[in-house]
Parts: sequence; structure tokens; C-alpha cells
Amino acid sequence: MKSESELKEIVKQKYSEIALQDRNTNKSSCCGSGGCSKEVYTIMSDDYASVEGYNADADLGLGCGLPTEYAKIKKGDTVIDLGSGAGNDCFVARAVTGDAGKVIGVDFTEKMIELARANAEKLKYNNVEFRLGDIDQLPISANVADVIISNCVLNLVPNKNAVFSEIYRVLKPGGHFSISDIVLTGLLPDNIKSAAEMYAGCVASAIQKQVYLEFISMNGFKNITIQKEKPIIIPNDILKDYLSEEEIINYNNKPTAIYSITVYAEKPTEENYCTPGSGCC
Repeated sequence: MKSESELKEIVKQKYSEIALQDRNTNKSSCCGSGGCSKEVYTIMSDDYASVEGYNADADLGLGCGLPTEYAKIKKGDTVIDLGSGAGNDCFVARAVTGDAGKVIGVDFTEKMIELARANAEKLKYNNVEFRLGDIDQLPISANVADVIISNCVLNLVPNKNAVFSEIYRVLKPGGHFSISDIVLTGLLPDNIKSAAEMYAGCVASAIQKQVYLEFISMNGFKNITIQKEKPIIIPNDILKDYLSEEEIINYNNKPTAIYSITVYAEKPTEENYCTPGSGCC
């Protein structure tokens, strides 16, 4: 079994490659991992084309939802995007928060940060910045964000509990998050779970939906709500790289085990404030 640092390195290398690929190559792959069914983009991702602030140069086709549409962002808000990639969700958030607000993208891949900064420079956005760092150790002070968003990123991080702890730390009391991510409602074949490419391609590191929601609750969040949920069907031309024909038939005959969810939760206000680990959460 690979260590946490080894898993992170696999993802970092893969997404460094993705940052250098053209958009069409990324779109025709499962979360941009390259070389698989063109069906997957429409299955994994939602269409941003009509969303205000959308920038095609910043859309690498790596998401599994539209968290900005559900994030209740207001004008003047400070918004943080976890795993910001080339900056697409940051630019969409900026269209809502306006000149009076601020948007910070965090990504641990240097190539992605370079790409996002170049995109922000072209758009002449002075209130959008991108910081290099891990989302389980955010390079951001406590109690600064009104809203946190993320799109198909937490599932790539081995220590998801640490990420939710950091989200809690960085949100202002009364702040909230809206996160699109991949979760499981059943067991995946070992061949898929252990494949490094599928790990970097959004599926193999996903955890059970109930465990995912428990991490949110354990870290002190309230009003946890599933805003959207859709099944993810892996096409056979991807499965054939990991499973035999018989295994594919068996897998397809079982209930869908992989889902994209968009989940919302709030950090309590000052009067209801609770520090995770204190026993009050």
C-alpha cells in the first residue's frame, strides 16, 4: 500500500502533465487523466459554457459538478477555491463577488499555478490570486473566507479529515462551503482501486459517502446538505484496461457505486461556535 506522500506525488505528477495538455485532450479523458472514453466528460462534468465568468482557457475539463452555482456567493465575499487548477471556478466566483470581493485559488501543482496566474493576467483580474500549497495544510490565515468551493479535488487527497479541519479553520464563523466531489456507495473492484491512473483520474481514492459526510460533521459543521447528486457510469473502454470481460459484466450488473455529489455545510456563528476536538461538536 502506498504512503500518503507517494499518493500525493502520483497526483502531482499526473496533474502537472495535464496542465501542459491542450483542453480537448483533457476533456476527452476521465477527469483529464488522458486516453479514455470521450463519453466521460459529459458524465463527470457539468457544462460551464453559459455560466457568467466562464473562461474556456481556464477550463481543463477536470470537474464533476458546478459548485459555484450552489455556493451562495455574494458581492464582496472572500472566496477560496481548493484545488483551483487553471482557475475556472475562481473566475466564475469572481463574476459574482465582483471587484469588491477577493478570490484565492490554492493548488499544489506548480504548473497549474503558473497556468492560472497567466489566465488571471490575461483577464486583468487584480482581486484573484493563486497560492501554491496543499489543501490539507492551507497557506491561508484562520477566519478569512466567507465561502469555500472545490470541484472534484478532495477525493484525490489521502487525508480528507485534515482537509475538512482546514476548511473549518479558514472559514469565518457563519461562513460556508459548497464542494463537488466523487464518493462511493458500494465497493469498487480491487483492480480499479489500486490503479494509479484511475487514482489520478478521480475515482479510485474516493471514499464511502457516509464516511465523507461523517468527516464533515466531526469537524463541527452544521446544516450539512446534499445539493446535487448524480451517478457516474464508467464506460467499458475504460474498464477494459483494469478488468476482464467477465469482471466488466459483473461490475455493470451491480448497482452504481460511484456518485458525484455537491455538498453544502456551514461553520457555526460566534454564539454557536465550537472548536473541533473540544467535545462539543
